[in-house]
Amino acid sequence: VQEEKIFAGKVLRLHVCTMEGAEWLEEVPEDTTVEKLKERCLKHCVPGSLEDPKTVTHHKLIHATSEKVLTDTKTVLEENIQDRDVLLLVKKRAPPPLPKMADVSAEEKRKQEQKAPDKDAILKATANLPSRNVDRTVAHHNMRDFQTELRKILVSLIEVAQKLLALNPDAVELFKKANAMLDEDEEDRVDEIALRQLTEMGFPESRAVKALRLNHMSVTQAMEWLIEHADDPAVDAPLPGQAPSEVTDEAGASSAEATAGPSAEAGGEEAKDELTEIFKKIRRKREFRPDPRAVIALMEMGFDEKEVVDALRVNNNQQNAACEWLLGDRKPSPEDLDKGIDTNSPLFQAILENPVVQLGLTNPKTLLAFEDMLENPLNSTQWMNDPETGPVMLQISRIFQTLNRT
Repeated sequence: VQEEKIFAGKVLRLHVCTMEGAEWLEEVPEDTTVEKLKERCLKHCVPGSLEDPKTVTHHKLIHATSEKVLTDTKTVLEENIQDRDVLLLVKKRAPPPLPKMADVSAEEKRKQEQKAPDKDAILKATANLPSRNVDRTVAHHNMRDFQTELRKILVSLIEVAQKLLALNPDAVELFKKANAMLDEDEEDRVDEIALRQLTEMGFPESRAVKALRLNHMSVTQAMEWLIEHADDPAVDAPLPGQAPSEVTDEAGASSAEATAGPSAEAGGEEAKDELTEIFKKIRRKREFRPDPRAVIALMEMGFDEKEVVDALRVNNNQQNAACEWLLGDRKPSPEDLDKGIDTNSPLFQAILENPVVQLGLTNPKTLLAFEDMLENPLNSTQWMNDPETGPVMLQISRIFQTLNRT
């Protein structure tokens, strides 16, 4: 007895069908590959076709129950085919023929015809049209930039809001609370944990505070800065554009005393005087703070500290834009930033006549928002998302856009 017959696998009887309606039984061992089974099927239904080697690859066997395409390299057993299962022999679809060169050229030509005309074609087509004398410089100048105009609007609205709030009998108390809120400004505070880590390393506290402020409260970067500038004679000098905290605190204290003095003596005028002093303190706390790193970088280029601070103020602390301003015509000037909008202009009148703006101007928080955006334009998004000040800013923007299109 031959060894192959002793260890031969189980023989399966499979029912095979074709798309043309032919049917027959195939008996194959379970270790037969799908490719061999496919060859036997093709010999049965398409005699002589196996002379073309592509015939086998152009057909596929599908399990009728699971609708699964059988893999040529796997055996019948691996494909989990059982006795009396039904298989379907199908010829694969031929791939679409490649387009002819003539068709490709026609498609490219069609795409070229659908392309937008270039500048030369537009000039050629409009050569016979009557010309209009338009001063493009004036037209461009009239397209006012919202951010530039917004600053002027805020300056004027702050004056109106201060006058309206001065009429509120509770204005002094409201602004005292607002003033206390400003005292908690995170920009003025130093991370105590970071400061303690640096002082425990042996660095002086004042020098560690300066390093943390220069490096956005990063302990690692501050430590590197302290080591790098350990022998620098100006390492303990105050940051450019910033006064020592003691001076600010003394100024605040004297201002508070000046405020308390008249309020204890005067009668009807004391509230107004106190409110005026509070306005001044709020404005002083919201004064522009230049980025110390940008100041140092620009001063190293040879510019004076005052003009560097002016450049950063005009360009919202953007170092590259400030450098271009310093090297250019320096427009707008720092003085232009404090000019308000023409109060008789249609734009300002439309803003003041808006009911949402009118109601917002009686809210102390709106005045604080205006002051903050005036000195820190990057905070505009915060106030736009605020439920109290957001509607006011939205109305101002809409009115500006509407009048700017007319």
